[in-house]
Order: sequence, then C-alpha cells, then structure tokens
Amino acid sequence: MRRAFKRWIARTFNTWRAPAARALQDWSRDGGEALRMRFPGLGPADTVLDFGGFEGAWAARLHDAHGCRVHVFEPHPAFIERLRHRFAGNAAVMVHPFAVGRADGVLPLSDDGDASSALSGKGAAVKGEIRAAARVFADLPEDRFAVAKINIEGGEYDLLPALIEAGILDRIDRLQVQFHLYTRADLDRRARLVAAIERTHASDWSYPFVWEQWSRRDA
Repeated sequence: MRRAFKRWIARTFNTWRAPAARALQDWSRDGGEALRMRFPGLGPADTVLDFGGFEGAWAARLHDAHGCRVHVFEPHPAFIERLRHRFAGNAAVMVHPFAVGRADGVLPLSDDGDASSALSGKGAAVKGEIRAAARVFADLPEDRFAVAKINIEGGEYDLLPALIEAGILDRIDRLQVQFHLYTRADLDRRARLVAAIERTHASDWSYPFVWEQWSRRDA
C-alpha cells in the first residue's frame, strides 16, 4: 500500500504522468483486479508464462482455479527461494531462477519487495541472472502458451522486443503487461511496443501503465 501511494503521488504531481494517474483511477473504478484474473476457457491442457513471479500469488491463483501448467520466471534470489518453497512437490508449476531478455547476462537488482527492479535507480543490492529469450524457449517443451503475464518493474522494455524478435509473441494467445513509467522516455517506449504487439494481437482492454491485455488475432 505504501508503494502504491507513493506511485500515485508521483503520477499525480508530474504532468507527464497524468495519463497513468487517470488510468489508475479508471482501473480502480472498473474493478480491474477482477478483470485481470478473468481467463475464460483456460484449463489443465494449457500452459501459462509468469514473467516476474515474485512470491507466486498469481501463478498459484491461476493453477488452483484452472489446473494449468505454469512456467514462473524470477531472477531475485530471495523470491526464487520463496517460489521454490511454495511450489515444492507441484510438478505443474515450474520455477525458473532467471529473467528473460535479449541476451544472457547478470542483472543488478534493487531489494525493494514487489518493486525490486534493475531500473528503479535505487542501487543494486543483489544480482540475478538473465537469459536470452531464444535460448530459453528452445528448451521449453511447449509450442503454444495460453497466457503470458509480464510484471517486471521496467524489464518489459527488454523482454517484449526479445519475444517479438525471437518469434515467441506469435505463440502466445493472451498477453498481459504492466508497463512502468520511470521517465518521460517510457511514454514513447511503451507506444512503440504497443504498436508492435498490435501487429499480431488485438487489445482486450487497456489501462496504460497499470495493466493491459491483448489476444492473438487468429487465436
């Protein structure tokens, strides 16, 4: 709650953040959290991607509600251990201890709970691993993915181009993204990525810099 309030203050009192502030108000008014968890037709035969697993609440809710398989990607060492503990013995939820992006490397991360980020400017308290998307998906057994959720505190600006360039986005039926607004440049970065996404996916609903969802046009 404290982080959410601080983000609201920042969005409200910086004019270039005003669209995000309005979107957050609309999201709350429309009961957006319930909307974000609505996946009709999702079932045990489906596989879901969770980029930014944190402590596993989203992955657990989808698996418990629909019986789907879930690949959870999380680079933060503390959260990796919590995820492994939470899903120990559950073969349907697979924890991958790294982030996904354009290239292999080391990811310096802040240590700020659910706001931990490589881009927040709060300094690198810990290090995680990042692996190239093409390499990661070459090792996964599935060809198609029913849902992909991306909430990685700014890392979406590296991950989404990687998924597009590697041809992975075409294999995702529904894409759900939380874009992050750290600087004015992120307004243009999001706009370019939305345009790229909408070559293959149609918008289901959009609350910019809060949550947005697209469905593959030929799904």
